Amino acid sequence: MIVYSPERPGIIIGLVAIARRDLLLAWKRPGDILNPLFFFAMVCTLFPLAAGPSSEQLVASGPGVLWVAALLSTLLSLNSMFMSDYEDGSLDQLLVSLQPLPALVLGKTVAHWLTSGLPLVLISPLLAMTYKMSTDIFGILMLTLLLGSICLSLLGSIGAALTVGLHRGTALLSLLILPLAMPVLLLGANTVSLAAGGEPYVTGIWALAGYAVAALSLAPYAAAAALRISNE
Repeated sequence: MIVYSPERPGIIIGLVAIARRDLLLAWKRPGDILNPLFFFAMVCTLFPLAAGPSSEQLVASGPGVLWVAALLSTLLSLNSMFMSDYEDGSLDQLLVSLQPLPALVLGKTVAHWLTSGLPLVLISPLLAMTYKMSTDIFGILMLTLLLGSICLSLLGSIGAALTVGLHRGTALLSLLILPLAMPVLLLGANTVSLAAGGEPYVTGIWALAGYAVAALSLAPYAAAAALRISNE
């Protein structure tokens, strides 16, 4: 039973408070939001220039390029998920908080997705136009990126928690997360490719949704345990 009191506020209140705090901090550091977004846009717009103007080639390679660019853009922003808390000492306060640590980790993950994953989803239709993709595919592309970016943020929280405080932890973080993110990448790109070819694609969406539910159920606890291990 959850008791709502000034001494021990509800879990949802704690989750929302930590997410709101991180969103306010991100608003004061717009570069943390814009850098992955610009990287995503640059990769997606430069590839057609190198691949050539062939419509067939662009349509065939578009889903894969968009998904790889989204994955790499997400990796760029993961290292900062717990870094500022580690540097200013607030991470210690999170570890001794009355709130369950997995709930606080989930709040930080939600804030990360809102500032890093959601913008990629919103601009993806504009970038898909450079690959001559049909407008009928835009909704499917956005849905797969929505589910996939949620998975990547949740999986990334585990890697970010394991590498917090490590020198050059970004490279190690990428090595930890890429094997877990490969199923998401393959499912997302293949689902969009099937939709573009007029083939059945619903199975891929359900698989991504199942992966997202599994990550949502397990990742906050794994990241919380990783934070405690890293802080020892």
